[in-house]
Amino acid sequence: MALKKQSTLFFLSLSLLLLALTSLFLNPISALALGDSAVLPTFTDFSNSVKNGQKDILRGVYVDNVLALSVVQQPSGNSAFVSSSAGKVTQFSMASQFGNIGLLAHNHLAGAFFTQLAVGQEIRLVYGNGRVEIFVIKEVLKYQALQPTSVYSSFKNLDKDETLTVEQMFNRVYRGDRHLTLQTCIAADGNLSWGRLFVIAVPKENSLAFTRLSQ
Repeated sequence: MALKKQSTLFFLSLSLLLLALTSLFLNPISALALGDSAVLPTFTDFSNSVKNGQKDILRGVYVDNVLALSVVQQPSGNSAFVSSSAGKVTQFSMASQFGNIGLLAHNHLAGAFFTQLAVGQEIRLVYGNGRVEIFVIKEVLKYQALQPTSVYSSFKNLDKDETLTVEQMFNRVYRGDRHLTLQTCIAADGNLSWGRLFVIAVPKENSLAFTRLSQ
């Protein structure tokens, strides 16, 4: 019973988090220059700029010709926190509890870069001690939130006939074998939180096995 209650709280917290991604109606900040390959730092320069000596702390995320963003952590006990800085993404603490990595960003800030990502691209993560972990994008998932302002909203897949509950959505994108999930909201019909975008990437060494499994 306690486990079931804990799981329910997890899923409700996730739903609140999904809403929180666009709950801050800040003036949009022009961060798109960071996605311009002409101004992106080299990976070496970027890696050196985010290192702080902490080996287990994720500090940066880099995709060639697309983005170079620093990573911040959520405050303890606040799984709905998402950075309001244009050049930063937030590591989702709840995903870490399942051995996976979640990176969150508002769609009018750093999350705007997520829409430029595609299957096959490599994502490099930089840790505080300079360690680099490479992931390969295997899926880009888009869902409509059927009740964007409800914590109990279900989500309709925009690419196939599939509707998921909050619990099923969480399981789909944050549980399972080790992977990386980048999450932001999709704006449509004048609603900034109309839908959700998830970019799923797997460790590079596991990418071929993932492809075979999908087929």
